[in-house]
Amino acid sequence: MKPFLVFLFGTLATAFPVDSIELDPELALRRVNITERMPDLEERQASSSINQLIENRGKGYFGTATDRGLLQREKNAAIINANFGQVTPENSMKWQSLNPSQGQYNWGDADYLVDFAQQNGKTIRGHTLVWHSQLPQWVANINNADTLRQVIRTHVSTVVGRYKGKIRAWDVVNEIFNEDGTLEAPEADPSCRLYINDYNLDRSGVSKVNLMRYYVDKWISEGVPIDGIGTQTHLSAGGGAAVQGALQQLATAAVTEVAITELDIANAPTSDYNAVVQGCLNTPKCYGITVWGISDKDSWRTGANPLLFDSSFNPKAAYNSIVTLLS
Repeated sequence: MKPFLVFLFGTLATAFPVDSIELDPELALRRVNITERMPDLEERQASSSINQLIENRGKGYFGTATDRGLLQREKNAAIINANFGQVTPENSMKWQSLNPSQGQYNWGDADYLVDFAQQNGKTIRGHTLVWHSQLPQWVANINNADTLRQVIRTHVSTVVGRYKGKIRAWDVVNEIFNEDGTLEAPEADPSCRLYINDYNLDRSGVSKVNLMRYYVDKWISEGVPIDGIGTQTHLSAGGGAAVQGALQQLATAAVTEVAITELDIANAPTSDYNAVVQGCLNTPKCYGITVWGISDKDSWRTGANPLLFDSSFNPKAAYNSIVTLLS
């Protein structure tokens, strides 16, 4: 600061000490009230955290998908810390991201998410160990069933073992009924819950829900360790009302829990979001809800605006309606 400005500010401070200026009593009271009513953004959101509210209703969490690049943006991290109790890696734990070349694992992005969660008291859902998409080419090129089976087992054991004790539940198989991998995970981390996760499980009585229910019971009876069924719940507007029926049908399987794992709804209608949340509340086995992203700015459904925060990171009407519902 230039010497003249230092001199000027010092002179003014001496001439007009703050303590000597008396405010009109009414203005003074307003100043106190304004100060008390103006917490920062994170505090405002935390005062109506949907995670805390849903925990108060007996559920495990209200979570969100994220990843390292998103967490390194201050606004995203603040929203997660204030509003969500669980994180799911959107991409960093998928096979292509972790193990693009045979024998070479890239742990940096996944480790970052796990460290963030542990430092901030967030539960983690691991996503996903085996999926036909985002599969390394070297795995896709394997044409021997026994070799593929062993490669899957090794991958599952390696990844689950690295994060042993840090991840509450794993999507072991995603969007598929018949790939192997479920048998290795319990040995690598006996404490984690093992899920089958799939899409279009949003309406009771449809063939996919019927088949999921049937095969999960069949596999469990054959000794396959399956703890939960995840329904992704990527919905169009108007699709929320049917979710409760689907959840309750899936919950009749011999699993200990079900979960909504990738929720987003085109244009984020409040009625649909409320119906989905109420559906989980009304299903005793529904452990928690994860929305598939923080804000519309980074949603995989470009232009659909399906999430609870808009592209400027402001809570939307759907978020506020969930707060009201859970309160």
